[in-house]
Amino acid sequence: MKKFSPSKPELFYTLKNYNKQKFTADLMAGVIVGIVALPLAIAFGIASGVSPEKGILTAIIAGFAISAFGGSRVQIGGPTGAFIIIIYGIIQQYGLTGLAIATVLAGIFLILLGVFRLGTIIKYIPYPIIVGFTSGIAVTIFSTQVKDLFGLHIEGTVPADFIEKWICYFQNFGTIDLATAAVGIMSVVIIACTPLISKKIPGSLLAIIIMTIVGIVLNNYYGIHVDTIGDRFEINPSMPEAVVPDLNWENIKGLISPAITIAVLGAIESLLSATVADGIIGHKHNSNQELIGQGVANILSPILGGIPATGAIARTMANISNGGKTPVAGIIHAIVLLLIYFFLMPYAAYIPMSCLAGVLVIVSYNMSGWRTVKQMMKNPKSDVSVLWLTFILTVVFDLTIAIEVGLVLACLLCMKRMAETTQVSVLTDQDDIDPNANTDINNPDVEHLTIPAHVEVYEINGPYFFGIATKFDDMMASMEKQPEVRIIRMRRVPFIDSTGIHNLQNLIEMSHNNGIDVILSGVNDKVRAVLVKNKFDKLLGESNICPNINIALETAKTIVISHEKKNA
Repeated sequence: MKKFSPSKPELFYTLKNYNKQKFTADLMAGVIVGIVALPLAIAFGIASGVSPEKGILTAIIAGFAISAFGGSRVQIGGPTGAFIIIIYGIIQQYGLTGLAIATVLAGIFLILLGVFRLGTIIKYIPYPIIVGFTSGIAVTIFSTQVKDLFGLHIEGTVPADFIEKWICYFQNFGTIDLATAAVGIMSVVIIACTPLISKKIPGSLLAIIIMTIVGIVLNNYYGIHVDTIGDRFEINPSMPEAVVPDLNWENIKGLISPAITIAVLGAIESLLSATVADGIIGHKHNSNQELIGQGVANILSPILGGIPATGAIARTMANISNGGKTPVAGIIHAIVLLLIYFFLMPYAAYIPMSCLAGVLVIVSYNMSGWRTVKQMMKNPKSDVSVLWLTFILTVVFDLTIAIEVGLVLACLLCMKRMAETTQVSVLTDQDDIDPNANTDINNPDVEHLTIPAHVEVYEINGPYFFGIATKFDDMMASMEKQPEVRIIRMRRVPFIDSTGIHNLQNLIEMSHNNGIDVILSGVNDKVRAVLVKNKFDKLLGESNICPNINIALETAKTIVISHEKKNA
């Protein structure tokens, strides 16, 4: 596979062999994806606490930038459901200016991740964390749409807290507006049933067209009014002036945490989307360049009036299924949205709010991944615990806390598992397999160990790091007599960290203070280099770092004999 430089977008490579056939496929896919993206952009914008045109502007600006500067051939970018809760929370606390600053900072972080080739690190975030906060976001999105879906009449603002929000809903459920609820429920039904009729027709767009007509008919002919976008927002289909947010230190330091959350979530979602796309089109994306593209998009979007954006898996799949071949399809999708924004945006004022709520209910259902959650219940309890903790923190508190706590917990569990895989055992006279040892002619895979009196042999099987320190202490404390020589067999130690070095040094010094010599056996070249760098050859003596167990046993035997002569 050809390795691409992160400084060159995928568009650069695909245009080299571009032809009319590819353009025709990209044109068709771009137009369809642009139409599919329209209702989602409006819905995500409103649900995030901004005006509908900001949602479309984000899809235009970020969609263009991600396709032009990203590392995937078919990735489609724009506003997504995953960002709704983050954006809404930032606006509530810091306002639109704070959101713009946090988004620009997130864009800078994403570019730095790509420039320093850290794109692959994002892939190591444990899957239970991703499933947990994705499902949590889905539940939270659904909970924010209940009021508009059923047309509940609630005085004042709906509480932001999840539990208080649902208490408020139950207390006011008697105020349900039947016409609004009917429009919302029918929107859900249309979106859910459309794929059964045709997978080419975007169900969300069909629902918006039908329910907008229904809303107009109900209002004009029956006097039944259903709240629309125009009742809450003033539609202004013009390009806003570019405004660079004030990135002074006072503004930056208070927004570092939400900016990191935006960057991490954007990186995860975009790379997951690109990876899924790779499996379908058979071409590997450049994760570092993809992060750079995401970063450019998130810097340009707030400057030109948009909100955070990332790769959108549903729109990316729509692009692939409709024949998109290169990033040109994503650029065309942005141009289609731009034309709709200028010429058709005023008609968005007639779209019922409950219809948009229905669109987001389907989005939250698709995000919930309940089948994945059900399957993961069969996994180890530690993974299940991480999943549910991340889910609960996302729903009850916020996504920033959920990601931070989830990552810390996952790291602790990973370290615990590593410690459990490292075993320390005491060896006795035995036959043992060791390809580096002197072997028996009749059975070249088996060595015969004869351990001299007054010698203890410990074997470490696994990484030598902080997790095995107590194992050594417990093992030595259980021995009835103090030996004259301790052999630490390290043939199966792949690496040793700084804590392991410190603990090993303490063990050797403690043994020396008790008159016990220490010999290391079977140390591989990598570990030996680390030990020599830390002067273990001087602490032990060069002869006490042995290449295999037989030489170590002979050295130990010599030391024991030497001790006996001294004591005679």
